[in-house]
Amino acid sequence: MPSAHTPRALLIGAGVAGPATALFLSRAGWEVEVFEAGAAPDPYQGLFLNVATNGLAVLEQLGLRERLLTDAHRASRMVMRSGTGRVLGEVPNGPAGDPERGSVIVRRGWLHQVVRDGAVAAGIPFAFGSRLTAIEETPTGVRARFADGRTAEGDILVGADGIHSLTRRWIDPAAPAPRYSGLVGTGGIARIAGLEPTPDSQHFVFGARSFFGYLVREEGTAYWFANLTKSEPPRGSLAGIAGGEWLRELRDLHSDDPAPVPQILSGTHGELSGYPIYDLSGVRRWSRGRVVAVGDAVHATSPSTGQGASLALEDAITLARCVRDLPDHASAFAQYQAVRAPRAEAVVRYARRIDSQKRVTKSRLGIAIRDWMMPRFLRNAADDTRNDWLYNHEIPWQHPAA
Repeated sequence: MPSAHTPRALLIGAGVAGPATALFLSRAGWEVEVFEAGAAPDPYQGLFLNVATNGLAVLEQLGLRERLLTDAHRASRMVMRSGTGRVLGEVPNGPAGDPERGSVIVRRGWLHQVVRDGAVAAGIPFAFGSRLTAIEETPTGVRARFADGRTAEGDILVGADGIHSLTRRWIDPAAPAPRYSGLVGTGGIARIAGLEPTPDSQHFVFGARSFFGYLVREEGTAYWFANLTKSEPPRGSLAGIAGGEWLRELRDLHSDDPAPVPQILSGTHGELSGYPIYDLSGVRRWSRGRVVAVGDAVHATSPSTGQGASLALEDAITLARCVRDLPDHASAFAQYQAVRAPRAEAVVRYARRIDSQKRVTKSRLGIAIRDWMMPRFLRNAADDTRNDWLYNHEIPWQHPAA
């Protein structure tokens, strides 16, 4: 983008997409600043998540992959079991037949810290406690207003403000709302003496009353989550449920599940919280004027694909390449959406199919049929390349965007 001055970008949101986009734009010669509603970084935010092969490839280009791996659990395969303990099959968590390029599980707070620290090391400023309240276009740029009365101006504004994005609503007030998946998520971390590690793998149990996933790190720490089938709760209503109440419900739902599920839940203490799982698709406008959105703000997948963070990283590098290589913000934003929307929509559709298997709506007969059929579907999964499109998506920074 030719300009007489150094162009400036305002990044809204300091999760994954915001700092990553800031890093790539900084590389492209932009002045950038990241604004975050939270008062300070939270190292324990959001438990843990999957960073897939394609997301690791973007972090590699930022020089951040190796640091992330210092506190990661390698999980190149996903082991599926029934509520009776029977192994239903294994699925690659990465390109088929290439476990060395498998995905990893990390604490969400650690991923945020690694990307944020990379941005700080590059000289990118962060303004915490800056909750966006309004966006205004000016004759030469865009202005952001924040709840504390501050304002900031730039040539473009990038909304990385999550699934309930104010930026998306400003771009298109008629944009679709997030869609409830039928599942409520919760999870925790436990330390249990004698628990056998699960190297290179994550385990999933299709329980009769709830879906459960876990991994055990080499030192014995268990990361676990549960997906409970529930009608959509009113927004904010789950915040009043105490951790002990969640644990009582979970221990009852999973009391008949195979070891180590009951043991993990009995060894879990401390605060738990529940969160309704939403996704978002069908957003037709990703930009308006000098404002554009990335990540969950315009496409959100449920955690079932393990692709949410990786899609956000792909958005970051793609948007920055388009801004770098195309003549103006309008053509850059249009090219960015044209490239990203088909892939993001495909991932959301794929996640919805997986979610349908997690929801406990089946009769005893339905569960028996599923447990009989799934091993047949998964028999050759280790060498099945049909899902390689998820993992082998590469976006080289040095290649031109157009």
